Amino acid sequence: MTPAVPELPGQPPVPTGLDVPALAAELGGSGVPVRWEELTWQQAETTTAAQNAVIIPVGATEQHGPHLPLAVDTLICRAVALGVSALTGVPVVPPLSFGVSASHGDFGGTVALRPETLIAVVEDVIDSLYASGVRQFILLNGHIWNNGALDVSAEKLRVRHRDARVRALGYVTMYPGPEVDGHVQYGRALMHANFFETSVMLHLHPGLVRMDKATSHIDVDSFWDYRMDQVSETGVWGRDVAEADAKHGGEEFDRCLLTTARAVSAAVREPWPDPTHRPGATA
Repeated sequence: MTPAVPELPGQPPVPTGLDVPALAAELGGSGVPVRWEELTWQQAETTTAAQNAVIIPVGATEQHGPHLPLAVDTLICRAVALGVSALTGVPVVPPLSFGVSASHGDFGGTVALRPETLIAVVEDVIDSLYASGVRQFILLNGHIWNNGALDVSAEKLRVRHRDARVRALGYVTMYPGPEVDGHVQYGRALMHANFFETSVMLHLHPGLVRMDKATSHIDVDSFWDYRMDQVSETGVWGRDVAEADAKHGGEEFDRCLLTTARAVSAAVREPWPDPTHRPGATA
């Protein structure tokens, strides 16, 4: 295995089979994540002057069945974000660890924000970073039920700040959805604590996975989206969870990391629209 991407101080590195030095040289990074919270204010100014973009990981604290911890969405999203930062040089702020999770219903442990609250939090975070000179904002989402709030936040902020650009995307967005091996055919937003997430967690944080308690839930087709506690007695949605393994999780993680890093590297270098363009202007 090639060198790993360091994660948080005092914690194990994020394991990856990717060639980090070669990809960092290609995509603009140093091979080490740029963690916003570890910078001094002077370093933040210098970093912003050199790279006026930032990654904002958005996760959740919610039930993930009897075998996974509450922080799955935050842990996976943060790991992808730190890997992307190492490969591209785009700094990462600390993750927003609470999300739109109330639809899990009566399962214990979930800490949920109302969509309106998440929208307000994201606006405040981006306004603060904007005041520090950041002009490109990648909202990297680890929880599908956050999508609506993040899309609204992006729309409000791109209207408010005409010289900024905002994009909300999931860490699997650049990895074609039909190719995600979740062992789930039906359920749209219900795919949860499944073969995919369990495998990735076995790769990233095996000590937090209780495979002796792993259980599956047969996914069924439905027109409606339901609360999780209306359709699953365990909080799991997906088949073959007990077959999850770290090798598969590593392959899935690397693909999420590489596809997202390539997209972000290109995005922050994308030419801005011609500032003289206005509706009705003639060529």
